[in-house]
Amino acid sequence: MATTLAPETVWQRLGIPRLTGNGRFVSASLIDSLGTGLIMAFTLVYFARTTSVSVTAIGAAMTLARLLALPASLVVGPLIDRFTPRRTAAWGNLVSVVGYLGFLAAQSVWQIVVVVFLVQVGHTTYWTSSSGLVVLASPEDRRTSWFGFMTALRNTAMAIGGALAAFAFALGEGTALNAIVIGNAASYVLAATLLFLWRPPHQEQPADETVREAADKTVPEQADKTVPEARDGGGQEAPRPRAGYATVLRDVSYSLLIGVNATLVFGQMLIKVLLAIYIVDALKLPAWTAGALIVVNAVLVSLTQTLVSKRTEKARMTRAIMLASVLNAAAFGLFAVLYVTPDAVTYAGLFLAMAVFTLAEVIAFPAVETLSVSMAPRHIRGRYLATYQLSWTVGEIAAPGLLTFLLARGEVLPMLFLLGLSLVAIPLLLALERRAHTTTTIGERA
Repeated sequence: MATTLAPETVWQRLGIPRLTGNGRFVSASLIDSLGTGLIMAFTLVYFARTTSVSVTAIGAAMTLARLLALPASLVVGPLIDRFTPRRTAAWGNLVSVVGYLGFLAAQSVWQIVVVVFLVQVGHTTYWTSSSGLVVLASPEDRRTSWFGFMTALRNTAMAIGGALAAFAFALGEGTALNAIVIGNAASYVLAATLLFLWRPPHQEQPADETVREAADKTVPEQADKTVPEARDGGGQEAPRPRAGYATVLRDVSYSLLIGVNATLVFGQMLIKVLLAIYIVDALKLPAWTAGALIVVNAVLVSLTQTLVSKRTEKARMTRAIMLASVLNAAAFGLFAVLYVTPDAVTYAGLFLAMAVFTLAEVIAFPAVETLSVSMAPRHIRGRYLATYQLSWTVGEIAAPGLLTFLLARGEVLPMLFLLGLSLVAIPLLLALERRAHTTTTIGERA
């Protein structure tokens, strides 16, 4: 295992990793997150103000485009393995550029579908590659800190992007809105350029070169952690030049991890889908309460993510995720109990529940991201990460419909469902640990 011997600076004590040699990567990630935050809040209003298409039709076109882009991560996985995550992420940014520039010409429903599809494919390409980028930037014993740092950076940048979008709405129509689109496209060109120019400290190689080198080695690189299926009986890495998604699907341990991640993804839909409508319709509180809670979540993540990630870096990742799942269950249980409490108690309880939910969030995601890359065999890591990313995409598509369906049948049902789903993660993690104990590869990280 790689070690970090240099004394820690003040920044490292705060959980911020050493950025030497990775400035271009961090800058590119910052640009991506700003652009994502801007466009998430901006797209619907942009087309509503620059086209004659109805808002309903625009919404339907955006939904269709995102559904059509759903398989994109499965296409991206082999590209990562063949061309490396750095190059794949850079090309994904350039696809987004084409989509953004297409906004300027889109005037009909089918054109909106095409350009939003291109943007979604570009974003999916980047985010599917992003875990691999962290592997290139970080020594193995600092991956959790790096994932925590990148999570904090992205959340902050996306929040700023959303704020910029809100400001953009006040600028009016036409030229001002088009200028924002052009500026966003230009920023993605810059992000792609930075990635192309970045030379990672932990040198990357396409998968075919990795496989050829593995065939010539007696002992594999110790920094490359893989699951048991990727090694032969003698503990040496077995070349798998024809490995594909069937290999991923046969990996029971990784399937368990994806199941755990799915429970966390559904939990994250509290903020994106459920919180505002639950507060207004079920708890009968003013809408500003939901906005205040979302701000609390964003601020707490930005302020605590790196510190918490540093504290959990030496822990067993499965146990960290178990703790986060229990905290999630407690938070959802508290949200449900507040349905029957007096208003004064409800207000205080909401902020307590959000603090517990946020603590679970900052513990869980760097840990599960660390496992997702540590458990993936290097020569097909792209396919593994693509499958992992698909659990995010499917969850984000399925959760709104399911949670609103439950809400229509009982105002507390969605919270009880999320509580139960959070607890489901615990037996999945215990099963993952049992499998991990038969090897020293996953066991070190789990």
